[in-house]
Amino acid sequence: MRKLYIGNKNYSSWSMRPWVLMKQAGIAFDEVMVRFDSFEAESQFKHTIAALNPVAKVPVLVDGDLVVWDTLAIAEYLAETFPEKQLWPKAVADRARARSICAEMHSGFGGLRGHCGMNIEASLPEVGARLLEEQPEVRSDLDRIVQMWSDLLGTHGGPLLFGDFTIADAYFAPIGTRIKTYGLPVPPAISAYIERVQALPGIKAWIDEALAEKDFLQFEEPYRTAR
Repeated sequence: MRKLYIGNKNYSSWSMRPWVLMKQAGIAFDEVMVRFDSFEAESQFKHTIAALNPVAKVPVLVDGDLVVWDTLAIAEYLAETFPEKQLWPKAVADRARARSICAEMHSGFGGLRGHCGMNIEASLPEVGARLLEEQPEVRSDLDRIVQMWSDLLGTHGGPLLFGDFTIADAYFAPIGTRIKTYGLPVPPAISAYIERVQALPGIKAWIDEALAEKDFLQFEEPYRTAR
């Protein structure tokens, strides 16, 4: 049985992406959660994950003797291994577009990701309002998300970015949780898309389990001292 190594569900956005992809697509795996005790070299987390991959980060997929790390590499491996699941869109042009926006997510949106860390359990609209006022890169990233999603939903008619569920929806699912956590203002059509994604069984399962963790990590939450 393949194993997926992840971090805390409440905080680990990169772990969320392949987990919800596999859950929603019905790809069987065993989960191995490695708690974020810290990210220092001597931490138990780093010690455990460094034994699996040289960058010592999650997620990590172990499939037999093969070890695949990095979310995008895992998604591509799954798409090749399970072609019948149609994890990328069917049309060539749509696949190219989906890969483009996933790569953009992978390398970009530093303002939103850096200032609005994933925290599914929290409700921090006051933090979000302050960040939008003080951090122009957060506003710029949010505007780009709204533009991207609006364009794709308009082109494909929904209900998801390319019609049916794909890697792209899994890739942007953590952005939806951030928008809700920080109360970031988005148009009604974008809010409705987020709700549709979060109602999918695979995504809902992650969110429910994140809420059940009740593991407060202060180094992940510089804006408060308790839940």
